[in-house]
Amino acid sequence: MEVKSNTWGILYCPKHSARQSRKHRENLEATLKSKNVAYDLVQSESPQGVERLVKMFINNGYSTIIVVGGDTALNDTVNCLMEYDEDIRKRVAIGMIPNGVLNDFAKFWGFKESDLASTVNSLVAHRIRTIDLGCMTYKNKDGEDHRRYFINCINIGLIADLMNLRRQTRSLLGSRSLSFLVSAILLVFHRMEYKMRLKINDEIVERKVMNVCIGSGPGYGQTPNAVPYNGMVDVSVVVSTELMQLLEGFWLLFTGRFLNHRGVRPFRARRVEIHKASHALVGVDGRLLGRMCGQCNVTVEQEVVNFLIPQ
Repeated sequence: MEVKSNTWGILYCPKHSARQSRKHRENLEATLKSKNVAYDLVQSESPQGVERLVKMFINNGYSTIIVVGGDTALNDTVNCLMEYDEDIRKRVAIGMIPNGVLNDFAKFWGFKESDLASTVNSLVAHRIRTIDLGCMTYKNKDGEDHRRYFINCINIGLIADLMNLRRQTRSLLGSRSLSFLVSAILLVFHRMEYKMRLKINDEIVERKVMNVCIGSGPGYGQTPNAVPYNGMVDVSVVVSTELMQLLEGFWLLFTGRFLNHRGVRPFRARRVEIHKASHALVGVDGRLLGRMCGQCNVTVEQEVVNFLIPQ
């Protein structure tokens, strides 16, 4: 195995048009060269490409892997890393340069997409914090056991449905902002309640629920107090509510006061069991996994990923 301990492996995941991505990438490379960073940069256009390229970096001995992308790209990276033995994981540090839609996990640490130089400076300082990952175990529609790790959150229900609508409308409309607006309007005509049975710590929640967010991180504003280093997840259960209260909930979400909504029940737990969720859609760190087909368990894997944080 070729050892690349002093060279960064950079995985670039574009989010803009080819022209905008090229300009962003050129700016990134100029910043890296100004800091005398040794690096090898590869670009991925798909989730499968992320996994293949991350494995290439790991197998070739890179000890610093930088993801230029959003929460979903980072999710793919850590899930790929978790396929390796502990001794390999311990020698690898993951860093992030935000280049996604929401960049929620990057914002938690104070990384700003608009301040590339500051982000690179922090990564050069190589300050490591070993963080937790949330872990979801479930069966797919064929009854096969699966495991998926998450850095930020899992959404079951309404928010995953919104993600699905947004993906569909974006393929037709092209614009990210316009597709989000249209999706929010279309959501009014979609099913917004799911019969769920949850076990959170020792408490059973069995009722109609609009959305469940389980966060190891800020959860796009739904679990704002969650941190990826306390061995626990935060849970926000949004119970059935009227349309005006729903609109109020979106307003509180966008203004950082989501837990103040009367329809939100917050929890903190080491383990969450979803016994039933009426075939609700499930999203993990911004990517849809499909519909709930059976029981799903969420736990925390403590201190399993070396993450580069600001100075």
